[in-house]
Amino acid sequence: MILQPTQKETMSQKIKLHANNTRPFADASWKEQLKHLITTVDQLREYVNITEQEKTEIEEAMVKFPMAITPYYASLMDPEDPRCPVRKQAIPTSKELIIANADIEDPLAEDHDSPVPGITHRYPDRVLLLVSNQCAMFCRHCTRKRMVGDDNQHVNKNQLNDAINYIRNTPGVRDVLISGGDPFLLSTKRLDWILTELNAIEHVEIVRIGTRTPVVLPQRIDDELIAMLKKHQPVWVNTHFNHPREVTEQSKTALRKLADAGIPLGNQSVLLRDVNDCPMIIQNLVHRMVENRVRPYYLYQCDLSRGIEHFRTSISKGIEIMEMLIGHTSGFAVPTYVVDAPGGGGKIPVMPNYLISMGSRKMVLRNYEGVICLYSEPPIKETTCPPDCDYCDRNMPAGQKWAPDVGVGKLFDQTNDVISIVPENLERVQRRTYDASEGTGEPQS
Repeated sequence: MILQPTQKETMSQKIKLHANNTRPFADASWKEQLKHLITTVDQLREYVNITEQEKTEIEEAMVKFPMAITPYYASLMDPEDPRCPVRKQAIPTSKELIIANADIEDPLAEDHDSPVPGITHRYPDRVLLLVSNQCAMFCRHCTRKRMVGDDNQHVNKNQLNDAINYIRNTPGVRDVLISGGDPFLLSTKRLDWILTELNAIEHVEIVRIGTRTPVVLPQRIDDELIAMLKKHQPVWVNTHFNHPREVTEQSKTALRKLADAGIPLGNQSVLLRDVNDCPMIIQNLVHRMVENRVRPYYLYQCDLSRGIEHFRTSISKGIEIMEMLIGHTSGFAVPTYVVDAPGGGGKIPVMPNYLISMGSRKMVLRNYEGVICLYSEPPIKETTCPPDCDYCDRNMPAGQKWAPDVGVGKLFDQTNDVISIVPENLERVQRRTYDASEGTGEPQS
């Protein structure tokens, strides 16, 4: 499971070769790179060799799902190898035109859970704020392929004002995740305004920003942006490295600037077939992340977005990878493997099972080596809270309580009599209340 020094050296040499080549605009400023985005096959051919068959497939896919690649990211591609993990994430293929039975236009029901345009409010205390539909690169596996790059979904200031007003008028929101598109594609001035508005809201405790610019456009992390972000602490930044090949000297510089500014960094990877679905690749990636002061946060199972089934692995593959991480590397280097549930169910952790069995006082556990051990629980009767604790009474805002009123947490709340959570329209309950003559009452024997 440990990457040998010769393998590390070879990978480092390849990254250096492709990151420092002389292909056009690869080292240009971030604004110049955006002016010269690669959007045609002719432009792409300046970076990689494309056969006529590949050209035809790329252009067919681009009709439905456009291509946009920064010159910098294109410079990381292996020009000769179509299996290159960077190429696979950036260059369209005809596979994107295959719509599988399980594919969904909006797999996470973000539009359905949107009380106002630009806001997705799924969890009780946090919201997703979409501030842009523009990205530096159109990732082929994007869960928001339906909207990214669509000029008809441009986010204007009026929409942003309405979205921020929703947050202002919803006191339960303490955490705002700014996403898009890519928020760092906004001007520094516009992003400064958004952060200023959010920081003025008393109940907003933390702001997070999701961006892939450290991966595909590290030049964007400039001194002006850093100075602006430092004014708005606490602000967290989550980025999106999927493969060790993406960790270059330029990306390391971008991450170092953010970390040196006191900005906590996390990384969210997507498990992608034939890109990173290998324990050694993921292990190497998380090691490169912590080496650059980035905490591996999530490893996502690929979503059910339209046209990306060819990227999806089995969930069992993800669990296998987690088995090879847990115990085999530092605990803080292990991400949480999650399935973002279709239909808006949210992130569900899916991890290896280390609990073998349990009784009234004893638990049988296993470790990463397969060692089976016994843990004895204390002979005390526990309650939900410590005795005579008044922390909630002293610290909860008026009209709020700590105990959740939804989900499994509701069953733990001792202030109510709920003994079960019943899905809506459960057939068994409908049978129980059916009356052949009136449509109500108990079923007849």
